[in-house]
Amino acid sequence: MNLEEKLKKQQYKEIWQQYCGFLDLSMDGYMKIQRRLMEEQVKLWSNCGLGQSILKGKHPQNLDEFRKMVPLTTYDDYADILLAKQPDMLPGNPVIWIQTTWEGGKHPIKVAPYTRSMLDTYRNNVTACLILSTSKEKGSFDVAATDKFLYALAPLPFATGLFPLALGEEIGIEFLPAVKEAVNMSFSERNKLGFKMAMKKDLGFFFGLGSVAYAVSLSLSSLTNGGGGGGVKLSSLMQCKPHMILRLLQAKRRCKKENRAMLPKDLFHLKGFMVAGTDNLCYKDDLEELWGIRPMELFAGTEPSIMGTETWTRKGMYFFPDTAFYEFITEKDMMRNYEDPSYIPPTYLMDEVRPGEKYELVFTILKGGAFARYRCGDMYRCVGLENREDETRIPRFEYVDRVPWIIDIAGFTRISENGIRSVIALSKLPIINWVATKEYNEQNRPYLHMYVELERDALLNTAMSTNILKDLLSTYFKYIDQDYRDLKKILGMDPLQVTIFTCGTFEAYEKKTGKKIHQMSPSHYELKELLDIQESLNRVRSVSYTHLRAHETRRHL
Repeated sequence: MNLEEKLKKQQYKEIWQQYCGFLDLSMDGYMKIQRRLMEEQVKLWSNCGLGQSILKGKHPQNLDEFRKMVPLTTYDDYADILLAKQPDMLPGNPVIWIQTTWEGGKHPIKVAPYTRSMLDTYRNNVTACLILSTSKEKGSFDVAATDKFLYALAPLPFATGLFPLALGEEIGIEFLPAVKEAVNMSFSERNKLGFKMAMKKDLGFFFGLGSVAYAVSLSLSSLTNGGGGGGVKLSSLMQCKPHMILRLLQAKRRCKKENRAMLPKDLFHLKGFMVAGTDNLCYKDDLEELWGIRPMELFAGTEPSIMGTETWTRKGMYFFPDTAFYEFITEKDMMRNYEDPSYIPPTYLMDEVRPGEKYELVFTILKGGAFARYRCGDMYRCVGLENREDETRIPRFEYVDRVPWIIDIAGFTRISENGIRSVIALSKLPIINWVATKEYNEQNRPYLHMYVELERDALLNTAMSTNILKDLLSTYFKYIDQDYRDLKKILGMDPLQVTIFTCGTFEAYEKKTGKKIHQMSPSHYELKELLDIQESLNRVRSVSYTHLRAHETRRHL
């Protein structure tokens, strides 16, 4: 029986146990599931063509041998086979291929194969997320087949396109607008139609990237208050359910009394609100204010699908034990490996992580998945090994960000050193030195900040050249990266800021510190040192310029 059938029979305890029972696991029980499923995957993966392309003739017989023989991998190790979509080379038969951006300026896309067993696991875990998004305590939830779901997801072949399909196998929740219609609409068109349908039918659930959910929420607020030619018209009200008409009238009266604009929470009382992607921490508070419910964060990605979820406490996320086998690299070892690629960082298992430590995630996809000991480029902090509030005895994590050599803005971009070099080369700008880092504005929104040094004979006025450089660099970022274009198109974000350094700043940094600065995401101390040197050089230049003007004045007199 699926979820809908069990709901009809009021089998609430059985539902909770089937989908959310992993939260009751002890650490020992969790690891038994991990090891059992991994032993199965070791045989499948090691004996297939893809596995042997990496193992080079080796045949591990158990998990320990697998971890010793299989090196840490990245997408480069799989690209030739996966991009050619060679099913006979894989450990399991793929029934669907999921796609996403790989690296702007170098590789357009990467694809990931999903087996039927992977999709079954995905379906169960997505259903667990749906249930947990409505729960207030252990065992409680509020899900019905008559619920309505606001559509704010990228369609197939992107990973979020699986969500409505998988959920549809468990329960007949209606998406607004319908998926088959939404995929052919623009972002704005989906928002307007989704809002109109929600006004007629009400709304129970909302799921999207945190940044996209925020953009949609602002759009709904604008439509509610009549922005962009929208608003709720009398003719539309005639098609609404009576309780929605009453709710709208009450909301208008309340907002007028409080002298504020109408918010989505005034019209819709969400049962569940889920967000995925990066930078969710930047949007959660605002989303809670807009909707009156705190979003529940998920772990998700193209290669692993749904990996984990928060619970009703919203105090850390738990990894599903049956999606992937998890290994962790400490931040210290990760950075040492970054500085010295010949250094092989050790990995730790789920029962070896420590609270407060930041880790780079490494995973092996189970159930016939293609990726083994895969470095996905995400970092997490372990926030606890147990939690009395939700009675768990397994580790929970919070998402930190991408690894330092990748800058991700609002879950849309994957800006790499190679991508920035491509932009500079294509633009033919006179940039001789640069660093790039992710920073946050006064509204706590992320952006890419590039600090650049130009050639000495670059005849650009400093005040003007900053704007010119920003415009030119933005043009080429959009040219090489579709996702970067979408930041402006979908989110209305201008994700780039540029600061021009005095000539000689980077050279002075190297003389003072004896080393080159990290170009991608330099540490706080590195960047502070560079900025201090820049300020010092500016003072020297200012003093020299003042003396020169004084000398010229005296000579003239």
